[in-house]
Amino acid sequence: MTGIHPPGGSLARRTLLKAGAGGLSLAALADLAACSKDGGGSSKSLKMLYFGEQAQATQLQNRLQPQIAKLDATIKFEISAINGTDWNDFLAKVLTQIAAGTPPDIISVATEGLQLMASKELAVPLDDYVTKDLDALKEYFADIHPALVESMMYQGHLWELPDSFNAGNMFYSTELFQRAGVVPPSESWTLDDFETAATKIAKFKGINAFGWVVRLWGSWTSFMYANNANLLEEGKYDGGDWLWNKAYAGDAAATGRKGGWKWGAPTANSDATVEALNYMIELTKKGLSPSPDVGGGGTLQGLFASNRIGMSIGGGFWAGGLTNAGMKNGSFDVTMFPKWKSQRHLFGAGGYAIFKSSKKKDLAWEVLKLLVKPETFDLVFPGNVTTPGRKSLVTAARYAKTGPKHWSVFYDTLTKHPDTAPIPAPPYYNALATALNQRTTQAISSGNAKAALDGLQSDLEKAAGAS
Repeated sequence: MTGIHPPGGSLARRTLLKAGAGGLSLAALADLAACSKDGGGSSKSLKMLYFGEQAQATQLQNRLQPQIAKLDATIKFEISAINGTDWNDFLAKVLTQIAAGTPPDIISVATEGLQLMASKELAVPLDDYVTKDLDALKEYFADIHPALVESMMYQGHLWELPDSFNAGNMFYSTELFQRAGVVPPSESWTLDDFETAATKIAKFKGINAFGWVVRLWGSWTSFMYANNANLLEEGKYDGGDWLWNKAYAGDAAATGRKGGWKWGAPTANSDATVEALNYMIELTKKGLSPSPDVGGGGTLQGLFASNRIGMSIGGGFWAGGLTNAGMKNGSFDVTMFPKWKSQRHLFGAGGYAIFKSSKKKDLAWEVLKLLVKPETFDLVFPGNVTTPGRKSLVTAARYAKTGPKHWSVFYDTLTKHPDTAPIPAPPYYNALATALNQRTTQAISSGNAKAALDGLQSDLEKAAGAS
C-alpha cells in the first residue's frame, strides 16, 4: 500500500526491518525506552511519531493543535515524521530513535508492528483506560467492526483503538473493461472470471491485464488467503472477554472473538500456499501479468492511472491515490477479490499506541480518544487516503468526488466475509517480510514456487525460533 499513513493501508509494504537498531537487540531497546529520562520531552510538549513526510506531519500537527488545546491549553503537540518505503522501514527508524533516548508519547502503529511493539513492552495495554471510559466509548465500539478491534489485541490485551484499515479488494479500469468487452465483475465473481477478463484485456498492446508488487499486504498473498492458506498457522490468544462481553454484547460479529491473533508454526510450503504462488507464475507465463518488482505501490498506482494496467489489488486508500494521480470519477471501480476456494480477504489496520516511557500517559489516552472521533477523521486523513475504521464514515457522500461507484465494498469486505483476517504479523514480522520478499522474487525468476517456499519455510522456522 502506498505512500501515506493508513496502517494496513497506504504504504508500499516493502523495505526490510533490520533486527535491532545500531547493533542493539529489541529487548535492549525496550529497556532503554522504559528507562528514558525525559519520557517524551519537556513537560509542555506531547510528542507523536508519524509515518510520512515532515511537511505532512507539520500540517497534521497544525490541524490537530486546536483540538489538543481543548484537552490541555498548556500542552504543545509535536508530530515528528519518519519517512520510509513501508512500515518495516518506519519501525527500524523508530527503534533507532529509542536507542538514542528520544522515545515519543504516542506512536502510529499498523498491524505490521503491533505485536513487535507489544511483545517487547514498548507500549502499554489500554485495558484499564478502556474499562474506565467504556460508557463514553460505547458509541465508538458500536461503530467499528470487531475484526478491526481484535486485530489490535495481543495476548488478551488491547493495544490500540483502530481508526482505519484497508482490505485487499480488486480495482479495475472501467475504460479497459469496456474496450475489451468485459462485463464489470460482480462481488461474487470467481478466479475463472478474473482470468477470462485478464485474457481479453491482455490482447491490447502495451497493456498488462493484472499488476502486482512483491510485499506482504495485497500481493500474491491475497490469492493465498482466497485459497484458504497462510504463511503461519492461525490461532487466537485466550482472553478479551473483558471487552467483548461489555463493548459488543449481543453483536453477532463479535462471536468467537478472543484475545488477538496467535501466529503459530510456519506453513509457507503447504500445498495450498505453493498452489497460490504457482498461480502467479502461470499468470506471468500466459502474458497476463508482468514480473513484479519488490515494493512500490505508488508506481503501480501510476501505471493503473495511465491505463496500462487493467486490474490490481487495492484498498480504500486507492480511491484517493488514483484521484490524486489524475483519474476521473468513473474511470475506475472496485469489487471483492475473486473467489477461489473461498472469498476470504486479508486486511491491515492502524491506530495509535501509548509509549511505555511516556510521563503523560493519561493525556496521551485523551488524545487517542480524540483521534477516533468521527469529526477528527478528515483532519487526520484528508482526501480518502485510507478506509475509515468507523462504518458511519463510509458513505456515498465521502466517495462522491473520488469514486469508486461501488465504494460500499470496502466495509462490506468485513461484514459480508466474516472469515476475512489480518495479515500475518507476528513479533518477528521484520524477518518474515524480508524473507517473503526474497523468496517471492526467487519463485518468479526461477519459475519454481515449491523450492522458493521450502526456503521460506526454513527462513520462518529460524525466525520463529529466534524470537
